[in-house]
Parts: sequence; C-alpha cells; structure tokens
Amino acid sequence: MGGDRAGEVRISRFLRNRRVTPAAIFATAAAHTLPRVAGRHILALQDTTSLRDDGDKCNLQLHPEIVVDAADGALLGLVHAEFLRRNGEARPHSNKRALAEKDSQRWITATAKAESLIEAGAASVTVVADREGDIYEEFACRPPRVEVLIRAHHDRLLADGRRLYSCTEELADLGRETIDLPAIPGRAARQARIALRACPVEIKRPKRHSVALTTGLPPSVRLFLVEAYEVDPPAEAAPIHWRLLTTHTVASFADAKRITGFYRQRWTIEQLFRVMKTRGFNIEALRIGDAEPFENLAAATLIAAIAVLQMVRDRDGQAGRPATDIIDAAEAPALEAISKSLEGKTQKQKNPHRPGSLAFISWICARLGGWTGYYGKPGPIVLLNGHLQLKTMLKAWALLRDV
Repeated sequence: MGGDRAGEVRISRFLRNRRVTPAAIFATAAAHTLPRVAGRHILALQDTTSLRDDGDKCNLQLHPEIVVDAADGALLGLVHAEFLRRNGEARPHSNKRALAEKDSQRWITATAKAESLIEAGAASVTVVADREGDIYEEFACRPPRVEVLIRAHHDRLLADGRRLYSCTEELADLGRETIDLPAIPGRAARQARIALRACPVEIKRPKRHSVALTTGLPPSVRLFLVEAYEVDPPAEAAPIHWRLLTTHTVASFADAKRITGFYRQRWTIEQLFRVMKTRGFNIEALRIGDAEPFENLAAATLIAAIAVLQMVRDRDGQAGRPATDIIDAAEAPALEAISKSLEGKTQKQKNPHRPGSLAFISWICARLGGWTGYYGKPGPIVLLNGHLQLKTMLKAWALLRDV
C-alpha cells in the first residue's frame, strides 16, 4: 500500500496514532452521508461480517449500517458501524444477561442511529435486517419516526395464542410477482415467481429469566407480516420462502410488493462485504497483528469499499449522483483529462456520461480496470482495480500541480 519502505512507515504511523480511531473514521463518513438524504425515502441496511476468527471463540466482527435510496437504489454512504470483539473468555448464558451486555445490542444501536437520518431531513427511514436481527427490542424500542423491516427467524407466540408462522396458512394470495435472485454461494442467479400474502399480527413479549430484563418493554407489539413463497421452483433449487415483519402498513398487493422490494435491497450490504473481502480488498489476508491498527485499516477499507459500490450502483447514471460523493471537486480537471486519454475511436469506447457525475468516474474506473466497453457491465472487482489506479493517477496529478 505504501509503495516503498518510506510509504510503509507512514501508513504504519498513521494506523498506530492514538488519535486515529474507528469511531472517528465512521463519524466522519456519517457526516458526509447525512446531507445526501434530505427529502428521500431511505433504507438503512445493517448486517454483520466476520473479519478474523481463530476457530476458538476469538474473533473480530464488523457491523455496518449503510444508506440506500428506496426509489432508485443509489448507495448514499455509511451512517453507523462498530466492531465486536470476542477474546474467548467464558460468559454467562445469553438468557441471563441484559441486552446491553449482549452482542445482539448492535442491532438496536444501529436502529437508534438511523434516527439521525430523519433529523437530517429524510422523508422516511426504514431499517432493514435479515433473520439475525429478529429481536423483540428491535420492534419495541425503535425510535418512533423510524420504520423497521426484518426477516422473521422465530415462530413467535402472538397475543391471541397463535403462532406467527400459522397466520397466513388460510389466507388467499394477494398476487404474484417475478423477481431476480442474485447469485450466492450454492445458488446461481435466476428469476423466481413468488406469491405474496399479508396480515396484521400482534407479537407477544418473550419470556425472560427475570423481571428486570423486561422492564420498560411493552407486553406486545403490533406489526404486519408479509409472506413470500416461490411458486414452481426449479427441481434442483431450494424454493424462496420469506416471512417479513414490518411496522409499515400492508393492506394490498402493491404494499406487499413494496415490502419485498425493500427487503431485496438488503443484497447491497452483501455486495459490500464481498468487495471488502477475498474478491476485493482482501481485508482478511492483512498481516497486521495488533488489534488497534488492524481495526483502523478495516474501518478505512469499509469506506473505500462503499465508494466502489457507489460506482457500481450508478454506473449507468440512472441515479444521477454527483462525483463529489467519492472525490474532491478540485480533482475534476484531472478526471476529464484521464477520461479523454481512455477513449477509443468507436462510440462504445467514448465516455457517455456528464463530467462531474458519479457515472463519469465509474466509466473511467471501469476502463482503468480492464473493461473494454463492449461486453456486459463492469462489476465491483473491475471498478475496484480501476479505482486503485485512478487514486494513484490523481496523486501524481496533485504532485505535478503543486510543483
């Protein structure tokens, strides 16, 4: 990363500086994100990924919350992130610990942080999480102006004595839709035809080992359940079946489609982890042994991975995001010169995007990363490789400008 021994020493000193902390890095990134959310319906996507694990209860995990525009899918940045550390020491059973003492507190903390998006002018905010976020406090303790959408993990007891999973068994389908499923380990990308059902539910507060653990929690919470199940799946494929709990009102097929659309945006954070890891920055392979400098570098890598994914999401220019989402405005002249140097003779080898747009930079990075302009669309790894080259070129340009 440093390029030579002197650069290595500079980076090492920066990462080990006591004034450099993940909290400060994340706070700076959030401060850049907040001005971008005004007037938008925002999806705040949160999830956890493992960065280090020795296989013996010692590990380091990262839990970020990123911001996506619900209308056009543009990735706007980071709003919150934190590290979770386990050192292998034995801990009391989770049922006997208060939520604040558990790792699961991270979900509630991130949801609370999403309120800052409302305060920054967002028209609406919906926190989206997968099954690990199915915690009663997520629904019961959310900020009043923040909606939540979480895939159900527990067949919860309801206030009327029924179980959650049985609620939709006798319901007629609201309708059916065809969706695109991205490729994941063990599953190729494909289209799926899903049927949707929905109904209101009132989930009951789960039992705790002591009265103190339920203090302040309401006896029940009213939500809506949206069930999506695949119709006629391929014989070799596991059928899609989602049960989604949300604070949004779901009274029609259009409402249910809106909820499944929000949930499918959660794939963005999976892509982010992919860019950070083996197929991208390869954060897991770093040989830094000390915890603090590694966490600082992992925090910086998260911000860089978000920038790469921002280019992926707006490579066609549909969201119309400005270049200043990821670069300094002073670098615009250099970018225009670099773009011209990369253009070929044919129309497909011309940069079709407006200078000053994020799509303009995405095209430059794609070309630097090896994309010819002819076959398909550039993916995150191509854009990552090109982004690294672009940063080197911009650094050289700044040096020449200052001479």
